[in-house]
Amino acid sequence: MNRIILAGGSGYLGMVLAEYYKDKVTEIIILTRGKNDWKDNIRWVHWDGQHVSVWSEWLEGSDLLVNLTGKNVNCRYTEENKNEIISSRVNATNVLGEVLLKLKNPPKVWIQCVSSTIYRDSRDKYMDEFSGELGEGFSVNVCEQWEEAFEKHEIPGVRKVALRISFVLGRNGGAFPTLHNLARLGLGGKQGDGQQYVSWIHEKDFARIVQWGYENEKIKGVYNCTAPNPVTNEVMMFGIRKVAGIPVGLPSPECLIKVGAFLIGTEPELALKSRKVVPAKLLNEGFRFEYNQIDVALADLING
Repeated sequence: MNRIILAGGSGYLGMVLAEYYKDKVTEIIILTRGKNDWKDNIRWVHWDGQHVSVWSEWLEGSDLLVNLTGKNVNCRYTEENKNEIISSRVNATNVLGEVLLKLKNPPKVWIQCVSSTIYRDSRDKYMDEFSGELGEGFSVNVCEQWEEAFEKHEIPGVRKVALRISFVLGRNGGAFPTLHNLARLGLGGKQGDGQQYVSWIHEKDFARIVQWGYENEKIKGVYNCTAPNPVTNEVMMFGIRKVAGIPVGLPSPECLIKVGAFLIGTEPELALKSRKVVPAKLLNEGFRFEYNQIDVALADLING
């Protein structure tokens, strides 16, 4: 590839993709709300995610657009934050679609990173792309509006893929470093009753799925971007303690999680909602996971 565009790519997942692609492509353009900058073959270009300006010129002739834009949901769901969570996702998707329609040579592939939170809270049923049941509430509403904004833009010559991403496990970002630190402090027990499912994916497999989606011309539509074997919260926390060599971990009852979430300015559902999502389409269409078992993924992150 010559050039890839990472819209909203200055966050954790953007850095994962930039690191993965830096030796595979000629140029990486990161659209960021920060300042213009440049290092090696990575260029940061300012945009506001709302309006068309000079940043749009970088999309002309690019090979791949990956949209990662969206305010972090790790916050209290005040009305102000709710509005920003929705608008940051929907507006950025809309403005990208508008720009692509006007380009003479748009990117061949547009990959939209969305969320597996669109499915209902589930402990009883695996949620795949064929029979998964959508949930209700604010988080689901965000996902639905996000995907609707993506779906409505049909650009000639541009193949579109939506990745419903689960909990990404990585050394340097996301929630995993926090969970690892809790375990090291002796607080790495189950959260709530521990029976809520966690759908997870290793950061390397996330990056490999993005590349696979670009390279395979038959790939289009919605895909669950998650490893095939979700585990309960209790199993995950035990796995972190085991790999880290920490024999015990104090549990966190639901009432304590709710108090703690309030104190640090986040929502308890991020820890307590059960996500039992599986990647039926990825498996059916031949993607091979490097990390499909939680113990292998954790061992790589902690000891690799």
